[in-house]
Amino acid sequence: MHALLPLLSSLGYVLQRSHMPEPMAVRHTSANMATDGVVGVGVIGAGRIGLVHLEALASCESARAVIISNPTVSKAEAAATKYKLDAFSANDMDVINHPDVEAVWICSPSQYHADQIKACAAAGKHIFCEKPIATDLPETIEAINACNEAGVKLMTALQRRFDPNFTRCKKAIDNGEVGDVVQIKLCSRDPAPPPFEYVKGGGGIFKDMAVHDLDMARFLMDSEPVEILASGSCTIDEAILELPGPEAFDTAVIVMKFASGKESFIDVCRQAPYGYDQRAEVLGQSAMIMTDNNYPNTARIYSADFTGNADMPYDFFMSRYKEAYVQETLAFVDCLVNDKPVPCSGEDGLVALVMAIAAGISAEERRWVKLSEITPQLCELAGECGITINMCDIPDDEDNSGGFSFANFFSSMQK
Repeated sequence: MHALLPLLSSLGYVLQRSHMPEPMAVRHTSANMATDGVVGVGVIGAGRIGLVHLEALASCESARAVIISNPTVSKAEAAATKYKLDAFSANDMDVINHPDVEAVWICSPSQYHADQIKACAAAGKHIFCEKPIATDLPETIEAINACNEAGVKLMTALQRRFDPNFTRCKKAIDNGEVGDVVQIKLCSRDPAPPPFEYVKGGGGIFKDMAVHDLDMARFLMDSEPVEILASGSCTIDEAILELPGPEAFDTAVIVMKFASGKESFIDVCRQAPYGYDQRAEVLGQSAMIMTDNNYPNTARIYSADFTGNADMPYDFFMSRYKEAYVQETLAFVDCLVNDKPVPCSGEDGLVALVMAIAAGISAEERRWVKLSEITPQLCELAGECGITINMCDIPDDEDNSGGFSFANFFSSMQK
């Protein structure tokens, strides 16, 4: 175990033991073996997101799901039967140690991700992990470092980067179609609030929900964030008011400044009565590009008292981002087959977490928060992993650099 453990203890963190039950015999559904030239995949978690990824894997000719695990083994069995997997189990280690598995898709609850990533790295397995890598900085740093030391690839599943609407916006920016970017606006509203038990312990609206928008703002702006102002409120589900910090928010707005001097504006809400609302707007000096919501069809109604789409937008992320899940799967498998860098790394996941933490601090303390306020802890944690960081005590200056370079930090992590 890393030298990071004493620091974790001193900070009051307790490493979670695997949530899976004691090992049980792997149960096989067929005698098929992994096909030569095709990446063997194991899936941890047979909940709704695990099934979404199994569906995406079924569309990829260069990968084949071999085994799936879930604590409620009946769910794993049902998934294995539906998608014709070789085996299923109640234990995550059966997936990680399966001889035909070269890469593991981690689709379990967030609090177990870090331990499972480290177990995969120790077994020499590449990792595709649903966001977040971990729910706090210490475990995130340790998980990324474990992958770097083991030489395995780690991809953070931030699927919006692969959505055709958002990728077209990115293309317009990169190709100069809108000119120099002036401002970015993002809107993300769920159709209905999640259950109380999901919100409790989920990290709050910034870590759980807005993290996608924070990452998208950084992705589109192509500049590092340096300062964040956020505000949150509870306007929909009063039951969550008893929860601590950002977990008590169901509505929030975020303003983020970048090293380039540009700004982005984000609004998020747990409920939109008209459907799943996912929009973006990029204002440039010569043009503006925006994305609208996706609809099941293009039918529109024209009447004396209404003109508009005949149906509401797609009802939630599984249908809205179906193509994005397929594209991110294809992208990661291509990286494995052709030994390319992953397009959405563990480091990208860490930056998203840092932004979400800064937003939470800002909303609670009602002030602008520089990301450089969080970097001393990052540097201390990296040092405990044996990584030398030399830029952590650079004072803040007036050029919007925030006194910290993510690029330099991650470059140092790779050494």
